[in-house]
Amino acid sequence: MKLLRFITVCAAVSLAAATAGFAQHVQTDFDHQANFGQYRTYSRQEIKPGASLWDSRIKNAVNAQLEDKGLAQVADGGDVAIVAIKTSREQKTLQTFYDGFGGGWRWRGFGGFGESTTTEQDYQEGTLVIDLYDGKTKQLIWRGSTESALSDKAEKSEKNLDKGVAKMFKNFPPGSGKR
Repeated sequence: MKLLRFITVCAAVSLAAATAGFAQHVQTDFDHQANFGQYRTYSRQEIKPGASLWDSRIKNAVNAQLEDKGLAQVADGGDVAIVAIKTSREQKTLQTFYDGFGGGWRWRGFGGFGESTTTEQDYQEGTLVIDLYDGKTKQLIWRGSTESALSDKAEKSEKNLDKGVAKMFKNFPPGSGKR
């Protein structure tokens, strides 16, 4: 019975560690001197690197957030200029499972004989950086980034994109909450 409980606990801990390893990370920063109340319109500069299926998904996610905050998109010359940068890279994670018969620390000291199995898992991690520049001065006024594991299923990755962009713009404009 103790062995079954130990295996169940190990499996739960491994699953929790794997989930935490693939969690979405969102960061934002802004120019504390910028007057965000003066910005009413935005225009898009570019998405780097361009020409992928994800460009329109990124544009739609950002547009939805900025329009929700009261900014209107214009074709050119907006109060705010947007530049998006997207990248992806292969990452590796290692997971070790102990069989419960030894090998590792226990409540009563170091265990006896046992085996462990370590597996390597490869996954794609995507990063999206959104920069907002003052349209007149061309100075960076706000930056948000989101980073998460990409799914093999486009629908799931698109949901993660929307969720990450929503988290990025949650407290935008800075200091004033939603307009």
